[in-house]
Amino acid sequence: MSSRTPTILWLRRDLRLSDHPALTAAVEAGGPVVPVFILDPVIEEQHGAASKWRLGESLRALSGSLEKAGSRLTLRRGDALEVLRKLVEETGAKAVHWSRLYDRRATERDTDIKAALKEEGIDVRSFNASLLFEPWTVETQDGGHYKVYSPFWRAVAPRGADEPISAPGKIPAPDTWPASDDLGEWKLGAAMDRGAEVLARHACVGEDAARGRLGAFVADRIETYKDDRNRTDLDACSRLSENLTYGEVSPRTVWHAGRAAQERLTGKGATRNAEHFLKELVWREFAYHLLYHTPRIETENWREEWDGFDWRDDNEDAERWRRGMTGIEMVDAAMREMYVTGTMHNRARMLAASFLTKHLMTHWRVGQEWFRDCLTDWDIASNAMGWQWVAGSGPDAAPYFRVFNPDTQAEKFDPEGAYRRRFIAEGQSRPHRDARAYFDAVPRSWGLSPKQDYPSPVIGLAEGRARALEAYEKRRKAA
Repeated sequence: MSSRTPTILWLRRDLRLSDHPALTAAVEAGGPVVPVFILDPVIEEQHGAASKWRLGESLRALSGSLEKAGSRLTLRRGDALEVLRKLVEETGAKAVHWSRLYDRRATERDTDIKAALKEEGIDVRSFNASLLFEPWTVETQDGGHYKVYSPFWRAVAPRGADEPISAPGKIPAPDTWPASDDLGEWKLGAAMDRGAEVLARHACVGEDAARGRLGAFVADRIETYKDDRNRTDLDACSRLSENLTYGEVSPRTVWHAGRAAQERLTGKGATRNAEHFLKELVWREFAYHLLYHTPRIETENWREEWDGFDWRDDNEDAERWRRGMTGIEMVDAAMREMYVTGTMHNRARMLAASFLTKHLMTHWRVGQEWFRDCLTDWDIASNAMGWQWVAGSGPDAAPYFRVFNPDTQAEKFDPEGAYRRRFIAEGQSRPHRDARAYFDAVPRSWGLSPKQDYPSPVIGLAEGRARALEAYEKRRKAA
């Protein structure tokens, strides 16, 4: 292969330059590198409105980073194999590199593309850029996959992770660049309408911003992370899920930053807090472990014995939940936080999910789909596992009848009501900017106003809990 033979770098959820093995290998090959992002049907159908908008912002940031390195981003829309074939023909490339994905639809697509391109004489190489431990590298003693998190953590924690790779100083460019679509013409934010302007105030976009966010967290908040992470009224979490989703920062970079902080801190409490942050990073790994080995978790009950459980399909109560109008303040604050910021505090996610699946007896897939549409940090594995973990049909050591009480949870994790006041405007003479922003972000067709009365509860908490427990007991007896 000539040193001037281009390599096509097919970008997906790896929108960064540092710790990017596929990019590094392409640069080391010595020839020009042609970075391309393909908006194919898999991406079009997987992403919801908010994450599609956020993807566009990440692509814009990456384009700027590539230009600083002497390169540029080529955008194409269509079937991935056909796009790659055309790029090979246009550029004379003899190699295609990409970073691996782990959901069933993506792996099937990539397997077919790799076979087709190899048959046509193209050198195809795939790399790990999204995980610390790829799913097939972690096995139980009998050679199976892990189904419970705690032993999974014990198995991988001693392994650590390779050191992150530095970004290339310069990316070799081809003599002639292939034509590119215009990002604006893709209209990735079209479904957001006016909500995009609201989300933009809270988004942390691009590799530089992601690394800055990581640095601020390990410098200021990691030493109290375990103690404070469940407090919805405190800025105690890393909020890196947004950046990990688009690959603006690598898990290895995050891991080593956490390990360095753990070594720097003194005292059992501080090091325990830092270790718990690493455990949360590995919780994400566990979600991908399950998604790869049991792909049904994405769309079906992970525990097959739950297939006959009497959840409701979509309903009017679920619509009130979606709109943040259940009359249960902690649940409504959580849903409105998602509409305003594109993310939701993890404790609040559990409360909102529990309320929908248990108090309102609505199928977890209804909530999963709404989160897919509204979260800028939507992640295919974490979203699927998180919903089933709360609903009781997933890999949870605790039983279904653990039903969160939003009011008692509020007393514990929002003791002064700051979180609720931040996102609920009704009844306040001078509501928080974010509480008002909710009414700027929601569809006009909902007809909502901050001056309206706050709604009455959609169901009593005791009544909802009793109904859920009755359903659980009925399922247990049937089983």
